[in-house]
Amino acid sequence: MEKKEIVVKKDCSLIEELSNIGLNYTNIKKLLKNKDIKVNDLRVKEDCMLFEGDSVVVYYSSDQLKQVEIDIVFQDENIIVVNKPYGIETEGKGGLSEKLKALAVHRLDRNTTGLIVLAKNEESKNLLENAIKNRLITKKYYAEVVGKADYKYFTHNAFLVKDAKASQVKIYDKPSRNALPISTTFNTIKSSSVSSLIECTLHSGRTHQIRASLAYLGYPIIGDGKYGKNIDNKRFNEKKQRLHSYLIVLNGLTGRLSYLNGKRFTSTPNWVKVAK
Repeated sequence: MEKKEIVVKKDCSLIEELSNIGLNYTNIKKLLKNKDIKVNDLRVKEDCMLFEGDSVVVYYSSDQLKQVEIDIVFQDENIIVVNKPYGIETEGKGGLSEKLKALAVHRLDRNTTGLIVLAKNEESKNLLENAIKNRLITKKYYAEVVGKADYKYFTHNAFLVKDAKASQVKIYDKPSRNALPISTTFNTIKSSSVSSLIECTLHSGRTHQIRASLAYLGYPIIGDGKYGKNIDNKRFNEKKQRLHSYLIVLNGLTGRLSYLNGKRFTSTPNWVKVAK
């Protein structure tokens, strides 16, 4: 058995922290069951919140470490477009930025898969961030949700409040203290009495925006352990959330990135069955 000692740098869940060193969800669960993880010198047997400065010690075998392959969709001297796999952060130790030696300009949750753009230099980062801020870059997602949803380009405008202690967010219809405005358009691709495939278009990019909004509207994403229900996830036999960034269209870029305007990238996850 190998021993890994970690000092937590930011508030997050134990599972999130351990995934950053290359342990997948299944192996983390096994380590918890076997009490091979200590938090602040106490053995733990379930996921818990960690806070900056906490100490984590994990005992694991080398064959439990996963080797994450990164699918590079496009790259040149200025940007890199990646089809992000499940279980890897955008930033931080072991994240995409570190692995690719690139700069993050937008983010995907650790358990969200699909397309993401990174910059190879500071100027490109600023130009991409400016285009995203002005809502000129199109970002669309596929989400498979529980239940029959019949949305026809429905734009959901609401307010989001972060709950740092719980490592999640809450959605409100009206402004409240520390609330940030959010806007997302939902369009049903296909649906049944059991589940629905929804196209989600981001107009703002807040933490857990799509996941929390769909759950708030009564349609949690299948496999979402934070905003969904365990009983639903067990019924679908799904431990990975079905949320995938499937389309990015670059526009509004100036200067050294103007040649990328109109560039379109697509990616379809294996759980989506739609005509291309």
